[in-house]
Amino acid sequence: MRVEVFRIQLNTKGNNDIIDITADIAARLTESGLKKGIACVSVIGSTASITTMEYEPALVTDMKRLFEKIAPSGVGYEHDKTWGDANGYSHLRASLLGPSVTIPFEDGGLCLGTWQQIVLLDFDNRHRKRDIRLHFTGV
Repeated sequence: MRVEVFRIQLNTKGNNDIIDITADIAARLTESGLKKGIACVSVIGSTASITTMEYEPALVTDMKRLFEKIAPSGVGYEHDKTWGDANGYSHLRASLLGPSVTIPFEDGGLCLGTWQQIVLLDFDNRHRKRDIRLHFTGV
């Protein structure tokens, strides 16, 4: 069993930016040379998340609307009172999804459905440089 570690850095717009990172992850998996195992994809930080979804414009819009209903921006959160950064909603949204996802891979490819992509969601209220870590464990 081998572990290969990679890092992806990308700039986001913040404010519910949703970015398809599937191709980047698949490229790193190919680079690893591993054929079968588990991929752990994790974003560093407490205002962003990683998940899977069908990455298409209508669903991206629906996701943004969903999070605005669950943890609306512009509401006075206790976090905002403490830190003055007006991004309490960002932390709540990220906590709901979590920072990582685990995806199996076989024959050197990610085991994803036809309409399933791996996405980064940046909930912060400003643009950010995001650091994504990939850990491939396998043979």
